[in-house]
Amino acid sequence: MSMRYRIIANPVADKGGSGKILPAVEKELKAKGLNYDLVKTRHPWHAADLAQQAVAAGYDVVVAAGGDGTVNEVINGLILAKDAGLGSAALGVIPIGQGNDFCFGMQLPTNWKAAIEVLAQGQRRLIDVGCIRGGLYPAGRFLGNGAGIGFDASVNIVSRGLKLTGFLSYFVAALKTLFLDFHTPKMEIILDDKTLVQETLMVSIMNGRRMGGGFLMTPKSQPDDGLFDICIADKISPLRALTIIPSFFNGTQAVHRKVIHFHRSRRVTVRALTDNLPCHADGEVISTRSPELSLEIVPGALELVVSPVRTAKSLKTKKAKQK
Repeated sequence: MSMRYRIIANPVADKGGSGKILPAVEKELKAKGLNYDLVKTRHPWHAADLAQQAVAAGYDVVVAAGGDGTVNEVINGLILAKDAGLGSAALGVIPIGQGNDFCFGMQLPTNWKAAIEVLAQGQRRLIDVGCIRGGLYPAGRFLGNGAGIGFDASVNIVSRGLKLTGFLSYFVAALKTLFLDFHTPKMEIILDDKTLVQETLMVSIMNGRRMGGGFLMTPKSQPDDGLFDICIADKISPLRALTIIPSFFNGTQAVHRKVIHFHRSRRVTVRALTDNLPCHADGEVISTRSPELSLEIVPGALELVVSPVRTAKSLKTKKAKQK
């Protein structure tokens, strides 16, 4: 009996761009011989509800076809279904959204045709997820890629109002935020082994590696090590921030060690001692003005359809053929 795939497609991802390529996506799914059906989301959180229904109906793989927000909702639906005793299914992803940062962090293709090939091959691995509580979600919301508190959350909110798409929209939003809405509130940041009290530009709490389609927040993060990787930027001036931002494009921000710091922790609590905290998780708004947010890693919570692992032997064979 062949694997059954439920494709949950968001036709308004990438500011409507995803809907235009869905016919091509379906053509490729059929060409690969996948046993699938496709449903489209109609409103926020619909993907989470559809994912729970798919698990209850016995689908083997539930596929998020959209951007990071669609992936986030499907992750929440899969975990809620499992917790409710409805069963379990693996997560697949067809990246047709704006940032596609989840795929990057999980070492999945960010090209949708290549991603469908991965689905057809069907290899799986267990990954961690995070759970964030506070703001609009006092009972908690799960995340796959990461959460941003402070500057990067403000950037995410500003980018939503721009007509631009992809990485360019985040970059322009970062510049606008720097010079029009720049805050470095005093925060208390509680980690497993230490507590920091400082004026802070941003706290990025990552399970993946990248945000905003091109900002490598934590280049060494691993999604199956049972830990968040955390990047904290101290209080700096807008002009200094402008000189540091380019280092995030290639993940070399560690050279600015006086103001950029990395940590690992299973739990993170951030409290605003002045002002309040804007926050996003996987690009979805968690709060615009929250006094406190807490996060916890959930090890091995999700099965993900991934690219086949290339062994050392296969890599040597490939190199020999290239010669």
